[in-house]
Amino acid sequence: MQKISYPLLALLLAFLNAIGPFSIDAYLPAFPAMQSALATDAVAMQQSLTAYMIPFSIMMLWHGAISDALGRKRVIVTGLAVYVLASVLCALAPTVHVLLLGRILQGLSAGSGVIVGRAVVRDVLEGPAAQRMMSHVAMVFAVAPAVAPIMGGAMSEWFGWRAIFAFLALLASAQIFMAWRFLPETLPREKRQPLRASAMLAGYLAVLGSGRFVLIALSMSFVFLGFFLYVMSAPVFLMQHLKLGPTEFGWLFVPLVCGMISGSLTAVRLSHHLQPNAIIRLAFVISAVAALWNLAANWFLPETIATRIPQLALQTFAMNLVFPSLTLMALDMFPDRRGMAASCQGFIHTLIMAVVAGVVAPLLWDSTRQMAAGMAIMWALSVGFFVWSRKLTKPLKGDFERTGVRPD
Repeated sequence: MQKISYPLLALLLAFLNAIGPFSIDAYLPAFPAMQSALATDAVAMQQSLTAYMIPFSIMMLWHGAISDALGRKRVIVTGLAVYVLASVLCALAPTVHVLLLGRILQGLSAGSGVIVGRAVVRDVLEGPAAQRMMSHVAMVFAVAPAVAPIMGGAMSEWFGWRAIFAFLALLASAQIFMAWRFLPETLPREKRQPLRASAMLAGYLAVLGSGRFVLIALSMSFVFLGFFLYVMSAPVFLMQHLKLGPTEFGWLFVPLVCGMISGSLTAVRLSHHLQPNAIIRLAFVISAVAALWNLAANWFLPETIATRIPQLALQTFAMNLVFPSLTLMALDMFPDRRGMAASCQGFIHTLIMAVVAGVVAPLLWDSTRQMAAGMAIMWALSVGFFVWSRKLTKPLKGDFERTGVRPD
């Protein structure tokens, strides 16, 4: 296998992961301009997020499984090539319907680098080293959600909203070159799984049929959704409630990313001293403080940047503190099918994100109190799913008999 240094691998995987937040966050400040140019309404613009995320979640089931059979590098490069074409279609879209088609194609292809990258980490690293790599990737990757809306707002103001999608095509092209030039193939041929329908079905039944796996994936998803609710509501939250302009999205996203980076740094340090379960419990306590702080601020204090943003940064700190431990805990249940496990984990995560983007956020964003309550409920669900998963010390009845694959 071609050698690659630890820092270069972390940077490369973080760069590949950046396609996700850029695909979602970069064009949020341009919603009003796009709505006017495409002669559509706010609801249709919001559905362009759902049009991206539902295909993204469905294809996550396939990216990792295909990479288990064909190798990691080939799947990443091919997926990104499709993403480039989809971004060009979005940039040239004459109507909202063509835009939605382009967003669907983006969703079908964007997950190749995100999901397969997780499997790459487990191909080359074990134990605390893998946890530190995941934390370092999350730390570098965390810059993307802050940079994306700021860049998107500036491009929309200076060059028009179509420039955002042209930039996404260039970003994916750069990722193709970096992956082709520097990323080694981390899955040897002798370790690849057959790409047969029966084998894949058995694998999916094993992974998605594992109660512990699904509960851990749900826990990871809901701790993320407390933050994601505000990202999906950013145009309304910032421009209507806080009275900010299209180029001022940094007031929200920069503090959120500072929280993410701090959480990832803390996760790296704590991985030397604490077991994953202890880190998870600590993160849940911090997340509870953030949720309660947010409720109090929204009920008793006026709507200003100072009263609405800091507690969200604390939430992202807790989120990135817990992510590496929950991610690796789930993937380690299926050491022979890590690509498929990463796919199933991503599928659950993104499908719930699509529901929040398309249904929950529009229902809650008219009131900041409702949004704060939504964040608190998501914290409670995250903790509940994790506690439930700890009670399942063995597979659900019938798992092994049905699939022939042990999940632990």
